Amino acid sequence: RDEAGLNDCLHDDCKFTLHAAGKILSKSEVVSWGMSGDVNREKVRILFENDDVGVEHAFVSFDDGNKQAVLAFYTYKDGKIYTVETGASNLPK
Repeated sequence: RDEAGLNDCLHDDCKFTLHAAGKILSKSEVVSWGMSGDVNREKVRILFENDDVGVEHAFVSFDDGNKQAVLAFYTYKDGKIYTVETGASNLPK
């Protein structure tokens, strides 16, 4: 895990919308979650990317044993990730 790298990729005003939980995470909350070890991503694929947006698919597992297929949509501002929204499908444990 690369905390400095994650901090550098995220815009200072970054917001990560978790629709299912009804929460919006700030940059510091995203970095803390990313460094916690709870989120483990595999088979990450960039489906589309340009200077304004990016779309990614990954298989994600969590420390509690849950697994999801996750589609993420990113917007960029000043060359950094500005917003993140995800859609997830639960997978068998």
